[in-house]
Amino acid sequence: MLKIDRRQAMAYRVAAHGLHRRHTGDPGALAVFDLGVQDDSRRGTADLAMLARVEGALTPLGDDERFVLAWSHRGAPHYHRAADFPALVTALPPWDDADAAARLGWQRRDVAAAGMPADAAVRTAAAALRKVVTRTMTKGAVSEAVTSATPDGLSLWCRRCQATHIHDQLMRLAAPLAGLVLAPGASPATLVPVRPRPRLAEHPDGRAATGVVRAYLRLHGPATTSDAAGFMGTTRTTLAGTMWPDDVVEVSVDGRRGAIPADALPAVENPPEADVVRLLPPKDPLVQARDRALLVPDPAHRKEVWRVLGNPGTILVGTDLAGVWRATKSGDRLELTMTALLPLPAQARTAAEAEADRMRAARGLSELRLTWT
Repeated sequence: MLKIDRRQAMAYRVAAHGLHRRHTGDPGALAVFDLGVQDDSRRGTADLAMLARVEGALTPLGDDERFVLAWSHRGAPHYHRAADFPALVTALPPWDDADAAARLGWQRRDVAAAGMPADAAVRTAAAALRKVVTRTMTKGAVSEAVTSATPDGLSLWCRRCQATHIHDQLMRLAAPLAGLVLAPGASPATLVPVRPRPRLAEHPDGRAATGVVRAYLRLHGPATTSDAAGFMGTTRTTLAGTMWPDDVVEVSVDGRRGAIPADALPAVENPPEADVVRLLPPKDPLVQARDRALLVPDPAHRKEVWRVLGNPGTILVGTDLAGVWRATKSGDRLELTMTALLPLPAQARTAAEAEADRMRAARGLSELRLTWT
């Protein structure tokens, strides 16, 4: 079994995520799209993730027909290659009741209220969505229509909306199964049927589901079954018993055992030098790994990177998430505050400031006000 340290593991991940040098070709060729790039449209996080990886002018992902935005992993919005979406849909149905309950975050009382097993609830909601959403509709209109078309037990009173409607997470998990994607940048959230509509799968395709896990291990490995299950929102038992690839090898990172696809082992043994400085947005693919102690060893620093509400962006320096940043827009000015979590040499600070100016230019703003704290 190969034994490596944290720095070597991080150097591998930086390269696997396309951060060790900027890509000059089609963004769709980046390995991060094998898993998907999570987006927060209010902050343009997916486009900022591309800015950190791609050289030159960028077409916003929402304007590029080669990509689709959909609720996928854990019900969160991710950009995927449009060509990959049909296969991804077959990987997302729950395997059984326990798997569905975990993905929904349901407890026994929720299942009892639904009057059916959690996996049946997902299939029922998907069938209803497929039937009622035949055109572009806002999330509110979809919720109203599908609530009327599903059993009462799948709905609940929403204090924020002051209305009874289908469980939000249930709708998010069911939407891609019904062949629904999201209109990029739309507010409120708007669902769009894909053409042609995929077949409504009763059960997951094992090969496709295993492919998702393999992509996680390639990007975030060496990783454990618990790590991969945390990303997918399921249980370790379900993932290990149904989706775990058989073409992986064990690697120890500072004594913690994880797995990596066998064909990635040479890259783990000899990763490129991670001599880079990048500004990564909140929800960047690199920080989606579930072994956060490897990404950020200091517990106090982890609390700064992963907040209860409103995660900041991070400053990648070599193999370390060495700081955080937050940005606001004031007129034609980008105001950006950077906080160093680790000692940063002047050269790294200068490089981070150059990255901030790239962000300003990408947003079409004329002025940058930058503050270090």
